[in-house]
Amino acid sequence: MICIGCHLSTAEGYAAMGRTMKRMGGSTFAWFTRNPRGGFTRQEDPQDLEELRSFLAEEGFGPLVAHASYTMNLCSSSPKTRANGLDMLKKDMEKMEKLPDNLYNFHPGAHTGQGLETGIAMIAQALNQVLRPDMHTTVLLETMAGKGTEIGGCFEELRAIMDRVHCGDRIGVCLDTCHVWDAGYDLVNDLDGVLQHFDRVIGLERLKAVHFNDSRNDRGSRKDRHEKLGRGKIGMEAMKRIALHPALAGRPLILETPNDEEGYTGEIHTVLGWMEESGKPVF
Repeated sequence: MICIGCHLSTAEGYAAMGRTMKRMGGSTFAWFTRNPRGGFTRQEDPQDLEELRSFLAEEGFGPLVAHASYTMNLCSSSPKTRANGLDMLKKDMEKMEKLPDNLYNFHPGAHTGQGLETGIAMIAQALNQVLRPDMHTTVLLETMAGKGTEIGGCFEELRAIMDRVHCGDRIGVCLDTCHVWDAGYDLVNDLDGVLQHFDRVIGLERLKAVHFNDSRNDRGSRKDRHEKLGRGKIGMEAMKRIALHPALAGRPLILETPNDEEGYTGEIHTVLGWMEESGKPVF
């Protein structure tokens, strides 16, 4: 079972994103909770949110995957940056509770020279200030390429954060295929081994979503450059194996490839075609 979609703009509202994705052929989507390169956020219309909730239920969509701003860094060496990041996290979670039972994804952050252990502790501390057992949103740590001082370039670093978070059932992982490839995990020749490693370190039950992207770079480059499906170093056959892998069944696949709406629609239908050929059900 699979649901697939891509990032959409909130410019025309939330319900419009649902209608757009249905027209494109998908059954999930992602959006930025605020400007991805800044802090601006727009006020939601309660009627618009209610319309989206009804639409998702009627159309049988899978979980949605919101994305935090890239500027949210919970482990920066700058107290001001950390405080701004914590404020973003709090406000974003308030937003997400208006669309309950969906997913909120963020880049763990960069420790900016403080050291890995300090950065991990700061991220967990921020999450512990915000997460509550009664929340209806699952927060996802994204796997990263490992460039610079960013945290999350290996599964063990994400597990170290999760072990320090008190509301453990409110925390999971989004696996980005481009990022893990760029971090050095061999999705082409050893997909089973990578997923088994993830299961040993974190547990596949914690893997809640996949950012489904090819990569412009060789494995282990630690550069984080996304590419269209089949146009990169992972390649179409490996991307197909990932999409069809039984360990990933039921997780929303979110495309973040460098595309316009027409390109995303084509990639969505490519993946749906793989499902049809394999006989696997789709949402």
